[in-house]
Amino acid sequence: MARGDDEVPLSAIRVFVAIAREGSVTRAARALGAAQSSVSRYLAVLQDYLGTDLIERRGGRSELTEFGRLFVNTVAEPLDTVCFTAKRMRRRNRPDANRIVVRTSLSTFAYSLLIPNLQAFSAEMGGVIVDVISSLSQPTSSDHYDVLITRDLSVIEPADDWEVYNEQLVCVGAPDYVDGKDLSVVRAMPILNITSRPDILPIWLRAMNLTFADIKSGARYDHNYLALPAVMTGKCLLVAPEIIVSDLVRGGVLHVLPGSRTGSGMQYRAFAVDRSENSEMARAFCRWLVRLCRKAALLEAA
Repeated sequence: MARGDDEVPLSAIRVFVAIAREGSVTRAARALGAAQSSVSRYLAVLQDYLGTDLIERRGGRSELTEFGRLFVNTVAEPLDTVCFTAKRMRRRNRPDANRIVVRTSLSTFAYSLLIPNLQAFSAEMGGVIVDVISSLSQPTSSDHYDVLITRDLSVIEPADDWEVYNEQLVCVGAPDYVDGKDLSVVRAMPILNITSRPDILPIWLRAMNLTFADIKSGARYDHNYLALPAVMTGKCLLVAPEIIVSDLVRGGVLHVLPGSRTGSGMQYRAFAVDRSENSEMARAFCRWLVRLCRKAALLEAA
């Protein structure tokens, strides 16, 4: 379609902003995934529309003219706002539109609470499929996921976030070994160490007015989900987030040592990233997760 003389060449403006940011037509073409000749044509269109040069050659280098710098400084931020808003609000039909990817750094939380309840979320949302992946690494904007559930990682890209759970710690053991006991049992029974959460035991000991000299140190496990079978079947103790052992406690498989409950100061959060292609479903998942954790917290307090 032919462009009228007064029609603003928005595509050409976007290309010019890329040229200014990348520092050359060649690098801009690479960043945009376009041919260099196409980028050059867009630049020519914009210069013709504005009636002045935007780039000048100095030796073997290309630099913005004074007008070019003024123009890009004026339009770049509004253009970013437009692109961001359009990306956030877009709705696209795609083959996997009824599917989201949930990434989490909380593997035991996912194993003990999240995954057992996913069928309920799927039924509530008309059969949505939830893929779950776990990773302790810092997420990047190129990683493929819609929702991040984390305690200790940060999201550097635009995202909506929800407070999911304020972590509470408890000391648990098999009923045969802890029934009728109090905190003094920690001097006789080994407490398992979780190497992925080295902060838990020091936090709990301080809250209980204990030191490492007051307890018997037990075996080491990478994650809580590996330690749970050991504490369920052995003569040992485990200090763990209450939310991941609450079902086992309610089922009578584990018992909580009286007086061992304390906050860790850690907060679980859920992030629905703006670039998600199923952003409404991702946000619905986060809201559902908040309700699930609130219900679990109420059962813990009961």
